[in-house]
Amino acid sequence: MKKHIFLSVSFLLIAGIAVFGGNDAGKKQNYIIGFYNLENLFDTYDDPAKNDEEFLPDGKNQWSDVKYQKKLHNMATVIRSMAQTNGRFHTLLGVSEIENRLVLEDLVSQPEIAAANYQIVHYDGPDTRGVDVALLYRPDNFTLVDSESIPFDFNSGLIEFSMDEESQKQFKTRDILMVHGLLDGEEFAVYVAHLPSRIGGKGWDLRSRGAEIIYSHALQMEKKYPGIKIVVMGDMNDNPTDRSMVEFMHGKEKPEEVGKEDFFSPFWAMLKAGYGSLAYQGVWNIYDIILVNESLLNAPDGGLKIRPVGRKGFYGVIFKKPFMITQSGQYKGTPFRTFSSGAFIGGYSDHFPTYIVLEK
Repeated sequence: MKKHIFLSVSFLLIAGIAVFGGNDAGKKQNYIIGFYNLENLFDTYDDPAKNDEEFLPDGKNQWSDVKYQKKLHNMATVIRSMAQTNGRFHTLLGVSEIENRLVLEDLVSQPEIAAANYQIVHYDGPDTRGVDVALLYRPDNFTLVDSESIPFDFNSGLIEFSMDEESQKQFKTRDILMVHGLLDGEEFAVYVAHLPSRIGGKGWDLRSRGAEIIYSHALQMEKKYPGIKIVVMGDMNDNPTDRSMVEFMHGKEKPEEVGKEDFFSPFWAMLKAGYGSLAYQGVWNIYDIILVNESLLNAPDGGLKIRPVGRKGFYGVIFKKPFMITQSGQYKGTPFRTFSSGAFIGGYSDHFPTYIVLEK
C-alpha cells in the first residue's frame, strides 16, 4: 500500500511539473501576457509618502494583517488558477493599484505562485492615492534589458485640456511603466498603465493624453529597435471604443485594419459581443485593455505573434471563475471584490484579469 501511495504522489508531482513546464520538443511555444488590477493591494504599515491612511489598522478600512494576508492569498489564487487553465504561468503580468514593492514581494512569495519565480519591475510614483503600476516577469522566459517610469504631462499640441494651468501643476497621477527586454530572443517592450480615473468628472482629455504619451514613446522604440514587438496594457478607465484608445492610441478593431503605425485592439470585438472586465451601475465595460503593435500582429512564420484563443476566435481572454464572481444580492454576477459599501467581504478584485497568448 505504501508503495502505491508513493507512486501516486510521484505521478501527481510529475504531472504538476508538466502542467507548468514548457512544451514538448517540436511543438510551438506559447507565452501568456496579461494584466490584473489588484484593487488596492496595500500593506499595513504607515508610509508618510503615501496616502495610505485608509489602509492602516486604525484607518477607515481597519486594514489588519489578517485582511492583508487574505488579500495576498486571493490574488495568488487567481494567478495560480490562470496558470492551471493555460498550463503555464504568465510570462509577463502587469498589475495596478499596488502600494509599493513590498506588497509585490509578499505576493510573489505566496506558495500558490512561488514556483513561477516572478521578478519585479516597479517604480514609486506620484499618484495622490498612493498606488502604482508594476510588471511581474518570469526570468526563464523574459530577459530584462532596461525599464523606464514615464511621467504624465500636459505637453500636447492636439488636446485642449479642461484644467487651468494652476490645476495642471497640482495634478498627480500614475506614471506609465515601460519595460524593454528579450522574449524568446526577440526585441520586446511592454507598457503598463493606469490612466486617470473618471471619478470627480475627469474628462476624456486626461486619458487621451496618457494614451498619447504611450503611443509617442512606442513609436520612438520602434524607430530605435526596428521590428520590435510591443504590448500596451493597463486599466485605461476607458473602453477600447473610446476616443483615447481609438484616436490617440491608434487602436483598430480588426487585424486587417492595422497599419504599420497602428495597434490591434483585441478587446474591442469582445466589448461589442457583450463581454466585460468590470461592471458599473449595471453596465459592463472593458477598461482592462491590452493592445499589440503591427509587428506582433503580422509577424512572419517562425516569429513571435498574437494568436486567437478559444473556439470563438477572439484574440483576448477575460478570465473569470465562479469563485471570482459575486453569487447573490444586488451585485450578483459582477466581480467579487475586496470591499462592498465600505465593509470587508474578503473577495478578490473589482476587475477581472485579461490576457493574450503569443505563439512562436
